[in-house]
Amino acid sequence: MPFADYKTALVTGASAGMGEAIVERLCQEGITVHAVARREEQLTALAARTGCIPHAIDVGDLDALTRLCKEIDVDILVNNAGVSRPGSILDADEEAIDTQVDVNLRAVLHLCRLLVPGMVARDCGHVINITSIAAIYNFNGNSIYHATKAGVHALSRQLRVDCYGKRVRITEICPGRVATEIFGNVMGDQEEARRRFIDGFELPQAKDIADCVAFALSAPVAVNIGNIEITPTLQVPGGLSTMRPGDRK
Repeated sequence: MPFADYKTALVTGASAGMGEAIVERLCQEGITVHAVARREEQLTALAARTGCIPHAIDVGDLDALTRLCKEIDVDILVNNAGVSRPGSILDADEEAIDTQVDVNLRAVLHLCRLLVPGMVARDCGHVINITSIAAIYNFNGNSIYHATKAGVHALSRQLRVDCYGKRVRITEICPGRVATEIFGNVMGDQEEARRRFIDGFELPQAKDIADCVAFALSAPVAVNIGNIEITPTLQVPGGLSTMRPGDRK
């Protein structure tokens, strides 16, 4: 389905990183983009640069999301907002669990509940869920993040079943390490995070993720691109570790 068949998009987590790049790309394609994020100043600047319609809303605010979704018919929903907290479930606190569940999973479920029925009724729409390779592969730490992204991975597949028989397409994009500020947000120190996770690495940029979104959207109507993993060439997910009993701490 070419871009010309779509008119309106809603993108969450739009004020920076991948969300910002996706908003820019969709605006370039002539889509009316409703950009949702918490940071009003960044959204205002993005709107001035791209022509998007800014909405300073926390995706955890269900009342605000509901009011917005009642006002617009959305052809493209990009669930991009996400947060992460370091550490395993063994040392997680209440805030780490509740915040990640609220932003990474609950908000996605509610936005799909609010917007996908309209797509089905119009026989036209596309849901793009930005998850992570953490939705599919397990590695140390960030246990709650893994669980919430895996939930959206399962939802993405289920949405294809729920929308069976309608021209509503579902795409999940699973990035590995991308050069964005998420690492600094997790650590609370952007400079140190850049030094540890970005500087010196050959990494995809936010624009590369936006290009994947555009690729999925621009495919012919008969084509649903269900899942895209995008990682650095020099990164591999997974791996096998085996411990001797004497190595345990």
